[in-house]
Amino acid sequence: MILLCAPDALAEGQSRGFQLGNIRLLAVRRHGQAYVYENRCPHRHVPLEWQADGFLDDSGSLIRCATHGALFLIESGECVAGPCAGDALHALACREDDQGLWVQTD
Repeated sequence: MILLCAPDALAEGQSRGFQLGNIRLLAVRRHGQAYVYENRCPHRHVPLEWQADGFLDDSGSLIRCATHGALFLIESGECVAGPCAGDALHALACREDDQGLWVQTD
């Protein structure tokens, strides 16, 4: 596993982008749980954010693709609205400990 960030670098209700080599990732913390996905829309295969670390919709409850407005559930990555409805973001296994948020990139 690779250390993605320090424990306090991903606040509750926030999203953040990361680059690990040639892999772009996004992380979101919701209800105390961290979720990590590949930062790539399943519809157009483009990065999701509209500005640095801007992955969430206005309510902060869904991940939004800035290119075409698709909306994804934070907890599962499932697309619930937009042209890729029924598809999902690619989730990466992650865990947290006192050192920070760790991710498995295969």
